[in-house]
Amino acid sequence: MTSPRSIAILGSTGSIGRSSLEVIAAFPDRFRAAYLCAHRNIDLLAEQINRFRPRGAVVLDETRAAELRRAVPPGTEILSGVAGALEVVARDDVDMVLSALVGFAGLRPTLRALEARKDVALANKETLVVGGELVMRAARDARVQLLPVDSEHSAIFQCLRGEDPRTVARLVLTASGGPFLTLARERFSSVTVAEALNHPTWRMGTKITIDSATLMNKGLEVIEACWLFGIPPEKIEVVVHPQSIVHSMVEFVDGSVKAQMGVPDMKLPILHALAYPDRPPAASQRVDFASLGALTFHPPDTEKFECLALAFRALAAGGTAPAVMNAANEVAVQMFLDGEIPFSAIPAVIRESLDSHAPLRAFTLDDLERIDGETRHRARRAPATTLT
Repeated sequence: MTSPRSIAILGSTGSIGRSSLEVIAAFPDRFRAAYLCAHRNIDLLAEQINRFRPRGAVVLDETRAAELRRAVPPGTEILSGVAGALEVVARDDVDMVLSALVGFAGLRPTLRALEARKDVALANKETLVVGGELVMRAARDARVQLLPVDSEHSAIFQCLRGEDPRTVARLVLTASGGPFLTLARERFSSVTVAEALNHPTWRMGTKITIDSATLMNKGLEVIEACWLFGIPPEKIEVVVHPQSIVHSMVEFVDGSVKAQMGVPDMKLPILHALAYPDRPPAASQRVDFASLGALTFHPPDTEKFECLALAFRALAAGGTAPAVMNAANEVAVQMFLDGEIPFSAIPAVIRESLDSHAPLRAFTLDDLERIDGETRHRARRAPATTLT
């Protein structure tokens, strides 16, 4: 009997982090939550600490660390800031890091975990969008596993298992289409935050839900797939599949297609990543094919959902262009959530940022952090003409 796999969860209070802790609770003989990390939701973080009794926890907002210490059992180690996250992911008592921080914030801790020779279960797609070259090199150099948690990439990962990569003809990523699949583009300017957060099939965090409404999430996933699987962009396609039962597909050179299917539940790909290469039995909901009805597929409308086209544009430009696209998108999404711009202006902010950037072909982590900061500053001050 081996001891439980010791896991550090970056982003434990987010939707992926909460689902991961549910998985850990269901398999106490396999997994242990060794360290938890959150940005500033210390109320929920304290609840998680009291329930799972990790060795320690990190609150990225350093101003709230003292408050958290007062709310947890004596002897619980509380660290703070990015430095705290960088420290715990490299500790000897961590077997795996689940990277689920939102956005660019996940890049540096994920790189540190890989450099410390930790297997990483990756739920933070922006890490590969922004720094794919650096991340994949770090994983190769450390000879550790980078395991996908996104349902689409987990599906492709499972379909490729046992296959010769040279026989892959294309990857097909499925998209639900989000809440505005049938809404006329002319009405995008009047979309409310509540409407954009009302996803038809998935329950996710705020940022990823808005990305799903614009289809930027699928654009990020295309870039992530290029890095994870070493597949060029021209061999990756997106199809809209509103039922969210087929999570993605792989076509091979002989015309055969493998698809991974399941109910839309993030605990399934989380379990696959945490337990890999095992596939333990789980009390999850099953697909009822007899009552399922039709499964439909159709191409995305990239004129209506311009963010998907902008992601392909950034991928084609290469270098630091995806980092600029990601930073501008993060700013635009937050501006929409804060009521500063209409939903229809999100792609305009991204387009303006890409138009004004000359991509670097060779770059370091410091370059990415500088460009990310500069892009955010510029995007927040996008001219009014851009936002109409």
